[in-house]
Amino acid sequence: MDLTYSAEDQAFRAEVRDWLAEHLTGEWAALRGLGGAGRDHEAHDERVAWNRLLAEHGWTCVGWPTEHGGRGLSLTQQVIFHEEYAKADAPVRVNHLGEELLGPTLMAFGTDEQKARFLPRIVAVEELWAQGYSEPNAGSDLANVQTKARLDGTAESGQWVVDGQKVWTSNAHFSSWAFVVCRTEPGSQRHQGLSFLLVPLDQDGIDIRPIEQLTGGSEFNEVFFTGARTDADLVVGEVGQGWKVAMALLGFERGVSVLAQVVGFSRELDGVVELAKDNGTIDDPLVRDRLAALKVELEVMRRQAMRGLSTDTESHSGVAGPSVFKLVWATWHKKLGEVAMDVLGAAGLTTASDSGYELSRWQRLFLFARADTIYGGSDEVQRNILAERVLGLPREARG
Repeated sequence: MDLTYSAEDQAFRAEVRDWLAEHLTGEWAALRGLGGAGRDHEAHDERVAWNRLLAEHGWTCVGWPTEHGGRGLSLTQQVIFHEEYAKADAPVRVNHLGEELLGPTLMAFGTDEQKARFLPRIVAVEELWAQGYSEPNAGSDLANVQTKARLDGTAESGQWVVDGQKVWTSNAHFSSWAFVVCRTEPGSQRHQGLSFLLVPLDQDGIDIRPIEQLTGGSEFNEVFFTGARTDADLVVGEVGQGWKVAMALLGFERGVSVLAQVVGFSRELDGVVELAKDNGTIDDPLVRDRLAALKVELEVMRRQAMRGLSTDTESHSGVAGPSVFKLVWATWHKKLGEVAMDVLGAAGLTTASDSGYELSRWQRLFLFARADTIYGGSDEVQRNILAERVLGLPREARG
């Protein structure tokens, strides 16, 4: 693909850069750099307010079609926006699950009523979303979902009644709604009989319990559904065909948002390089070599991500692209955390404060990155997908 920027793209870059320079000042300046890996709890309310300011000026959902409230930006311009946002050290945005995952899924599978109800509120950052996929016995093996939903009444005027448990539900304690994969056909197994429901979280039938992480935060939660309810028309796609919708959403998860992720990685790598310069470890040839290798690998990831997004996924790589990319970036990020700890040296073994469990930015990176090869589809599952669906190897024995 052509990685050069047109005059129009360069003008757009200047527009983004100037807007951020003008607005990331005063009360907003204190938010710079907040909300990174393992730090989703940082200044959450203030970051919501910042995101609503972005929305007021048309800087949310920038890749969405204009008819759905977005800017309809090209892929190149979306990349530029994410690059400039990261370079400005702007706070991590709070609306990823709604903007990058649910929104495109509703555009593809939702009814006109669902689009009219939810998309404008996502654009305006009026409602935040959580993802109800994983369960205690259905994490990487999502087809083992046991959370059940039964229809009380008719499809026109009834409600779904939801019972079960979800786990590792990121930001559920901050969210208004969750998209939940439930088993709606009694006796069904595996991929059959699942439905994709939109469920309000502020109701008596839902208990949200934050899970404390090694990083000291509680980004994710256990969510218990006990007679929780949602309207009958809030099923996305066909009843019983939720697997198709759920898998399509995961495809959006590997979409343009991965480029924002790569830009964030670049910012972290630059920080580790600066740390090495400050404490003198940059003079160690082994450290320099590892940092240089990470730089090269990151640039390859960025270009490969852009190439994959600019090519018809179905004809080009099918399931291979997402699985390969997940394996590569998860391993890369974990290596970055390990290098950061080596650059810190002995200082990385103690907390920053004698008064409590106060971790530095780099300690949090190291600890959080250990999970990168697990969440969003573990390395083992990604390798199975590649082996079975791409290379045609025999399927792994399943008990």
